[in-house]
Amino acid sequence: MASDTLHLTADRHSIEQAVRLIVEGRLVAFPTETVYGLGADATNGRAVAGIYEAKGRPRFNPLIAHLASFDLARGQGRFSPAAERLAKAFWPGPLTLVVPKSPGCTVSEIATAGLDSVALRVPDHVVAQAILAAVGRPVAAPSANRSGHVSATTAAHVAADLDGRIAAIVDGGATPVGVESTILACLEDRVAMLRPGGLSREAVEAVLGFPLAEGPEGAADEPLAPGMLASHYAPKASVRLDAQSAGPTEAWLGFGGRGDGSKARVAADLSPAGDLTEAAANLFGMLRALDRPDISAIAVAPIPPRGLGEAIRDRLARAAAER
Repeated sequence: MASDTLHLTADRHSIEQAVRLIVEGRLVAFPTETVYGLGADATNGRAVAGIYEAKGRPRFNPLIAHLASFDLARGQGRFSPAAERLAKAFWPGPLTLVVPKSPGCTVSEIATAGLDSVALRVPDHVVAQAILAAVGRPVAAPSANRSGHVSATTAAHVAADLDGRIAAIVDGGATPVGVESTILACLEDRVAMLRPGGLSREAVEAVLGFPLAEGPEGAADEPLAPGMLASHYAPKASVRLDAQSAGPTEAWLGFGGRGDGSKARVAADLSPAGDLTEAAANLFGMLRALDRPDISAIAVAPIPPRGLGEAIRDRLARAAAER
């Protein structure tokens, strides 16, 4: 991550510079109509891990993937008739739709937090649109502030929280809406309000022709999207934390050479170099790869609790919990 943050205006040259940085895997804050977003290439797991690091997020909450158009969003998610009506009515605009992933979804596992759904939005802001169109792929962009702080609605707010922690800030003036997007889950045969925001319930229900449900179906112990709670992906195999070794019926999930996975049936290493950002980017994909019918348990090497290690350990502890 850059030690000095570039402060850019919203002219063509600056937007081209911002696009280059995002494509390179760097973090760039830019305005949307709701609040400033902290943008990273959503298809690049390591870049997305950098978002959590910069924000100091305590958990790997799912992130909203921003795109320039509904047509591009169709490539990432499967839209029910109700979701399609909402997208056509309110995109671009302050609405996020959580939909099942499409078979060709390119949003990284860490951005979706291992879920089979993806949160998508098409923002209505000239700067955001210019950046997204030029990047040409999904851009993860949670609010550009430290976790737990008030969301940023000006470039100065972003700088106060993230100066020196990200590559660049694009100053597009104050955001017109000033609150985050409304999040709706369009899963199964229902449409549920996950987070109120810049689009009113009344406007949504007028388009749908029926009332919104409240919250997701199922468990409610982990986030399904920003601003609410539901179940994350958890492996079918049991998970052993802080393991020193693995047995012949177990999988080994290593980190930086800690412990002994030589006797494991199958092994992977989150980061042979002991890089927590790399480990975060690999976490969900490796859990899925190791979760096989012939595996009784996944033994996980000790992960240090510093930096992103705290979030990695939080996610693994949830995976290890009785269910």
